[in-house]
Amino acid sequence: MAIKEENSVVGIEYELTEAGGSDVLDSNKGGQPLEFIIGKGQLIPGLEKQLVGMEAGESADILVKAEEAYGLKDDEAVQQLPKEQFEGIELEKGMSLYGQGQNEETIQVTVVDFDDTTVTVDFNHPLAGKDLMFNVTVVSERDATEDEAATGQIGGGHCGSGSCGCSH
Repeated sequence: MAIKEENSVVGIEYELTEAGGSDVLDSNKGGQPLEFIIGKGQLIPGLEKQLVGMEAGESADILVKAEEAYGLKDDEAVQQLPKEQFEGIELEKGMSLYGQGQNEETIQVTVVDFDDTTVTVDFNHPLAGKDLMFNVTVVSERDATEDEAATGQIGGGHCGSGSCGCSH
């Protein structure tokens, strides 16, 4: 049975690289499949769109352009903040820090640079502006139950850390 545009519960095994690159950025190969419900916004749009029509057991290399992954890099998302806001943190260029946004959501920033008075941080997702290549195998596919379709939760679980393209 092929994956439908909505309310298919899908399990995938994946390996993620930057398009044209060979460094593996994320992978669950050999581990638990990533499970999600198509049409619930749990996966980056470009990957979800290209999974529709695939069947369990099928594998593919899927290129997802930046616009349909984590978006283009927004230069306005790079900001300078007073260093005292980072008291007690041993800063390093390139490090990721986590905080709370205006709506209590978790936000991730990357330290771009710092000096004695300011810290330059980038609020863009670390993969913003990058075309991504997913090597994907569909491990499982089934129709969502009524509860799963209504809540977006698979059997009471969820997709976890969001590292492979989950949007939360």
